[in-house]
Amino acid sequence: MVSTFGSLATAYSGLAAARAGIDVTGQNIANAGTAGYTRQRVTQNSIPATQTGFMRGTAALAGQGVSVDGIARLASLTLDVGVRVAAGSSAYADARATALSALETGLHEPGKDGLSAKLDAFWSSWSELASHPDDPGAASAVIGAAGTVASALAAGSKAVDAQWSSVRGTAAGQVTQLNDAAKQVADLNGRIRTALASGGTANELLDQRDQLTEQIATLAGGTTRTNADGTVDVLLGGNPLVQGTDARAVALGGGERLADGAAVALTWTSGTAGAVSLSGGSIGGALAVLAPANGNGTGGALAQAAASYDAVATQLATTVNAVHATGTTPAGTTGTAFFALAAGVPAAQGLSVVPTDGTGLATRNAAGQLDDSFADALSRLGTGPGAADTTWATFVAGWAPPPGRPRRSRHSPDSP
Repeated sequence: MVSTFGSLATAYSGLAAARAGIDVTGQNIANAGTAGYTRQRVTQNSIPATQTGFMRGTAALAGQGVSVDGIARLASLTLDVGVRVAAGSSAYADARATALSALETGLHEPGKDGLSAKLDAFWSSWSELASHPDDPGAASAVIGAAGTVASALAAGSKAVDAQWSSVRGTAAGQVTQLNDAAKQVADLNGRIRTALASGGTANELLDQRDQLTEQIATLAGGTTRTNADGTVDVLLGGNPLVQGTDARAVALGGGERLADGAAVALTWTSGTAGAVSLSGGSIGGALAVLAPANGNGTGGALAQAAASYDAVATQLATTVNAVHATGTTPAGTTGTAFFALAAGVPAAQGLSVVPTDGTGLATRNAAGQLDDSFADALSRLGTGPGAADTTWATFVAGWAPPPGRPRRSRHSPDSP
């Protein structure tokens, strides 16, 4: 009778284990298309035979079946770490590449819509006026070409302003997502810890948490640290964003506009104050793009572009005005400016043409006679180390590659 009941118990344990395996297989199949789901399997062990006193010394006995010890997730900590690192690096590069691609497209270089072509047309109009200083049409062409250059500079500068604000707005939205994800990880930590402490299974909760930690890595890089109670800490720059069931918040601060010239930074809003050090993520990529300009041209891409537009406008006004002021207008005025720069706005957006018609152009000498030397000198200002064209060409060289070749420059997206 004992043997019979023992055999039945062994058979029952096998049926229970098979049923558990079918249930887990069904769960795996049902979630084959579920994002973030980790495949599971039953963990089981054989039950050894029990040696009773009166049976001691008899022939070897068979075991008593199989025990179902739990349901394991087929996850790899090493692979999970690699996924998070790759997600942070990829998101950083993507954020930069997207912004740089939009900026490069807006330059229209090389091409007929680019600033280089408009500057060429401006200098050519002065050359034409030098050949026909008494032609009203040539004079009008100079003023028209100058207005086109001024409009192109203003449009380019405003486009960079708008893109800077757009990138900052996107980054602010991502910071909100980061804070929400951190709160959810902290909440899941508590639920997972409770489930594990009571002997339950928290596999689906672990899947949810892994998705959130990957989202955090995509947004801000960072690392995770697993604790003995089943919780994880999420670290940004070595400081905890999530620690157990507590989550800290971060905020985007600094410059509100490109014209502010101030750095945009991610800062802690609680605990130790200061900037958050990011090792990657889309927010890190955005901060790199939003950085202020510097003197060696390696600052934030958008600020450097705006600075280049302003430099071209300033050089254009300075060099043209210096030569134009040496001539005399048909009305007998000497020392007049050709370009004006408005105060209180970026130079590229405040550049305007002073003459409204040919009577405002310096086409005569001090004696009031037509003199093509002034227009001829102005037509040659597009070349040379101090020319506005040179400044623009130097900047564009970092963006526009030769036809058929990929862009590789100091502005190329790279790893954090």
